[in-house]
Amino acid sequence: MKRIVAIALLMAGAALLSGCPKKHNVIEQPNAGSQVSGNQGDEGASTSSRGLAGDAGTQGNGMGGDATGPLGRKVIYFDFDKSEIKPEFADLVAAHARNLTGHPNFRMKLEGNTDERGTREYNIGLGERRAQAVRRALMLQGVAESQLNTVSFGAERPAAEGDDETAWAKNRRVELVYGP
Repeated sequence: MKRIVAIALLMAGAALLSGCPKKHNVIEQPNAGSQVSGNQGDEGASTSSRGLAGDAGTQGNGMGGDATGPLGRKVIYFDFDKSEIKPEFADLVAAHARNLTGHPNFRMKLEGNTDERGTREYNIGLGERRAQAVRRALMLQGVAESQLNTVSFGAERPAAEGDDETAWAKNRRVELVYGP
């Protein structure tokens, strides 16, 4: 009987330890001057081949079709460990809100992403908070709730590979994806 209790306690302890999150790396927040936001036009165009294919596929249907105008930009970038939309993306959000309110049959998926720092669980939550922040901003501008869907990929779909601020800044994003 004592042996069964001892085994049960060992198994319970192992289960508890395996569920503990990884330690966060302590990384100082970068200075404002080191952010990549100064060349945001390049970032939206080079985020991923999936993003480029999505842009090309929506050219003729009005779902964000003007690749050079505000609707051509479909990525909102965030500061480290933040889910507040930066003021520099207000025009982008407003342009997509006008497009969606003008076309009630259009749908948009908001894909929240993070950089690789933090645990998987934390990053999924942060990606969701970022997607929800964009959703709220669009709804405040008249977009119907039924037109929006959110998903969080956490750090699973990096736009840029690397272990430096340049790569991390490109990965802290919400992608706006028009679709069914």
